[in-house]
Amino acid sequence: MLNLDYVRAQFPGLQTDWTLFDNAGGSVPLGRVIDRVQDYMRNCMVQLGASYELSVEATRRVEEGHRAVEQLFGAQKGDVVIGSSSTVLTRLAASALRPMWQEGDEVIVTDLDHEANIGPWRNLEETGIVVREWQCDAESYELRLEDLEPLLNKRTRLVAFSQCSNLVGELQNVKAIVDRIHEAGAMVCVDGVASAPHRQVDVASLGADLYVASLYKVYGPHLSALYVGKDLLTRMKPQNHFFIGDDEGTYKLEPGNVNHELTAALPGVIEYLQELDSSHGGSGTIAGAFARITDHECELVAPLLTFLADHPRVRLLGRPTADQHRAPTVSFVPLEQHASDIPTQLDEQKIAIRWGHFYAHRFCSRFGLHENGGVVRVSMVHYNTPQEVSRLIEALAAVL
Repeated sequence: MLNLDYVRAQFPGLQTDWTLFDNAGGSVPLGRVIDRVQDYMRNCMVQLGASYELSVEATRRVEEGHRAVEQLFGAQKGDVVIGSSSTVLTRLAASALRPMWQEGDEVIVTDLDHEANIGPWRNLEETGIVVREWQCDAESYELRLEDLEPLLNKRTRLVAFSQCSNLVGELQNVKAIVDRIHEAGAMVCVDGVASAPHRQVDVASLGADLYVASLYKVYGPHLSALYVGKDLLTRMKPQNHFFIGDDEGTYKLEPGNVNHELTAALPGVIEYLQELDSSHGGSGTIAGAFARITDHECELVAPLLTFLADHPRVRLLGRPTADQHRAPTVSFVPLEQHASDIPTQLDEQKIAIRWGHFYAHRFCSRFGLHENGGVVRVSMVHYNTPQEVSRLIEALAAVL
């Protein structure tokens, strides 16, 4: 069981009378992350790479930020690109990969993902790439290998899919999917944005060629990160200035360089995860922290799933089971009201949830959800409490 007094004390943004259940759009940042941003801007806001002392210190802090993301992803040194958003990083990746492919080569995208891992690949149609769509199952909304199989062929170059839907909350069996795609001779780009706050990222065990996640949804500053294996990185076309070549590592995919002060704050996320585990009797590992986070979040979301699954005036998306295969991101369709009616009524009680398509626009189009405003989404993370969930259920019961 998590010591929620300890956990919540780490997040200054929780010192409010609002109950925050809009965390899939961005968690509140850790206090130590905020402190690092401020300290860098006060004391190290100089250019990197010079010989003078302040520049040496600034360079060290930014490099430590890169090492922190590599540690978060379970990646090797020099394997992670940092950028402003997952959308931007995926677009950079698509542009960097396109010169490796021929006209008529194929890319597969889903109809389930956030647009960040669909649009950049679909845009390659304009350059002669054929784009095919892997549709999720119409009842479970899972991505099934048997539905992918007919799309794979000798011209498939890449398959892009999400580890977890930011609407449905279902965690896919990434390793099995990646292995099949690799057997077919193609690469994989996994969108881990909706899973990274809830499960440990381990790019080595997943085997993905590209893996992207938003760090501002994992208690950090507004940055994102993209894992690229070294062998692939050396073959990707640079996206930075013309004189920054193939031998520049991740810098060739970081045009204009990274945001210095935000990158320098990233070690605060690793420190917190390690302390979260050690403060609860563990050995201070990221894996231990996420094991505790998973257990807490499963208990946290279970009452809400039961309430919504049993309610006659809503339709819950995804499975009603709180377990290792479901993130605490919960979406439902009100059957007798517009989706916008629910959050606005909860605003009065200072309970923060949202409605809309949440950039899973194609999913909402396929299942006819736009005309009712999309879905209502409740997104929890480990700093939420059982008392907050009870308060939410009581409020929903009154307005549905």
